Order: sequence, then C-alpha cells, then structure tokens
Amino acid sequence: MAAIESTGRIGAADRVQALPPYLFVEIDRVKKELAASGREIFDLGIGDPDLPTPAFVVEALAAAAKDPSTHRYPDGAGLPAFREAVAAFYKDRFGVTLDPATEVLALIGSKEGIGHLPLAVLNPGDLTLVPDPGYPVYSSGTTFAGAIPHLLPLRRENGFLPDLKAIPDGVLNKARLLYLNYPNNPTGAIAGEAFYRDAIAFASRHGILLCHDAAYSEITYEGPPSMSVLQIPGARETAIEMHSFSKIFNMTGWRCAFAVGRADVLAALGKLKNNMDSGVFTAVQRAGIAALSRWKEVVAGNLGTYRQRRDLVVAGLQGKFDLCPFPSTFYGWIALPKGENSGDAARRILQQTGVVLTPGRGFGENGEGYLRLSITSPTDRLARAVELLRQS
Repeated sequence: MAAIESTGRIGAADRVQALPPYLFVEIDRVKKELAASGREIFDLGIGDPDLPTPAFVVEALAAAAKDPSTHRYPDGAGLPAFREAVAAFYKDRFGVTLDPATEVLALIGSKEGIGHLPLAVLNPGDLTLVPDPGYPVYSSGTTFAGAIPHLLPLRRENGFLPDLKAIPDGVLNKARLLYLNYPNNPTGAIAGEAFYRDAIAFASRHGILLCHDAAYSEITYEGPPSMSVLQIPGARETAIEMHSFSKIFNMTGWRCAFAVGRADVLAALGKLKNNMDSGVFTAVQRAGIAALSRWKEVVAGNLGTYRQRRDLVVAGLQGKFDLCPFPSTFYGWIALPKGENSGDAARRILQQTGVVLTPGRGFGENGEGYLRLSITSPTDRLARAVELLRQS
C-alpha cells in the first residue's frame, strides 16, 4: 500500500501542543538505565498507595460483578444508593447535609472531574485561578477549555496558602474559577477555618466558582481533622468539592470519586459528562457504597501506617535535607539549596542513591527549588531509601 502523503493538517491540536513539556522524561531515562544495569531502584516519586484495597471492598466488587444487572450502562450521575452513601459520609464526617439527588455527582476519579469542570463552566478567554505549585490538571483542564490559567504562588513563608488579596483587579474581572487543594499536594500544607472563610467570602464577592480538591482530607497527622469547604456558611452557593476513593480506600486504579456542592454547577458538569463518558461501572459503585459504610476503620488503619512512615522520614532526613513541615498527605516537600535546579537535583540523587524523587518544577514554576518525596512504599523499603538519602 502506498504511503499517504501528509497534507500538513494532520497532527496534534493546538490545545495539546500548548501543554508544557513532560519534565520527567530525563528522570525516567536515567531510572531505566540504572534498572537495566542491575541497580536497585527505590521509587518515592509517585503518590500511589501501596496498601491494598480493603478486602471487604474487593468482596463487594466481586459480588456485584457477578450480578448481570451491573453489566449494562451505569447511571451517569451515580446510583441513587451511591449518592445516598456519599451524603451519609458527608453528614457523618463533616456535619454537612447534602441532597443526594442534586448535590452529589459520581465521577470516574476526581482527576476526570477536575479536568472536565472547566469545559462545563468556562468560556474561551475566561481565567482560572490556579495554585502553583499544584496538581497539573488544574492548568491543563483550563487550557483544554480555551481558558487561561492565572497562577497563584504558594510560598513557604505564607504556609503554602495563596494570597487572594494580591490578585490584580484586571485578573479578578475575568476570573470565573478558583481551585484550592488542602491538605495540599505537593506541599503537604493544611488550611484552617479562617482561610476557608476568607476564600468563600472572596469567591462570593467576585462571582467566582470555588472548586476544592479534598482528595487528601483523611490524611492529617496533626491538629484537628481536615475541614470540608462546605462547612463554611455560604459555601453551598459558591463552591463545589471533589473527593475520591483513591486515597481514603487505596483505590487509585478503581477510578471512583464524586463531586458535591452547588447543584446547578453539578448539573452542568453532569450534562457535559453525559456527552463525554458513560459513568462509573455499577459494580464499582456498589463497592464504593460498601467502602463508605466502614470509612472510619479504614482511615484509622491507613493513618497509623502513614504516620509511622512520616515520622521515619522526618527523623531520618533531619539535618541532611530541609524538609518543610509535614502535617498531612503522604508527601514530603524538600527545599533545595538556593539556586539548585529541581530536575538536576532529582537526577543527581537518582544516580547516586537509586532513589527516585519528583522535581518540584513538575507542579508549576513555583515548585522549582523543591523535590517531592512520597511515603507510599513499604516501610522497610522507605527506611532503606531514607538511609541512602542520608548517605548521599
């Protein structure tokens, strides 16, 4: 068959080409080279829980998968029983009362919801206020919608909280969406009630939708339990919150999550999703219902393990690395000596020790000068990796 001659019009769309380059290509190359040479690799780069999904959740999935009724297209918004279970969890955990029919929406992972939200609520040219460093999907989803990310620096001296008062009026006039994420990936920072009150007042005053990414709400080691933004008066009119089974129940591969909050926003997101996907597999939703029914015991078990690992990292790196306060999540945020490039530092450490750390620049320009360390590895391997880092 003759080759098809290119017309010059086939290839990646502008929206894809507008995405920043993948920073970790060089790190992956070095990692593969070292592994091929027989070097032992300790991957502390990815935040993927190594703890297994609870057995009772797996059993619920197996039983549901044997039911032929789950083999058909699922309810796009989520089974009524699933949405009721989410509402019950929010009432039990946060004291927030939700209408399961209008204020809860099932998601195929919170990443999917975060990525689709700008398509549902923004027009081309609108601005999104994006924390930086932050989860890359906040910016990429905005770009795909033809909108423009405006970066909000998260600085150590401010507890890695954005300074909302510093946003110029010209930006505020075009801003339609604000992302927040506490407990925070990648910095591990937490936010208190006063910050949430200020954020809701800010969003309400400027007519901006606040989307709070609460994926790490159940991984807090110090102080009171993490809040839901919906606990703040007025949030129901101004905000939605994304939540996930991935970090609470060790279900990253299951792709099950939910959004809660302002009903018309969820309706818009649901309408978009109906045209883009077919919802969460019904058997997975049934497993999710089982998981939510026993959330307290699962969280307690996970938190005990992660706290032990967090303490191991804090003690092991003390005096060797400048580890930022580590009160939550399973991420340590390491400040590099002034002027050191995070990509270069990650490559040097990998070559010297076999330990993979994530360059902070991968989370945005204000992540430069930092490395992220994940504690989602078996404790014995984490201890060995920390020992190697101390010797580097």
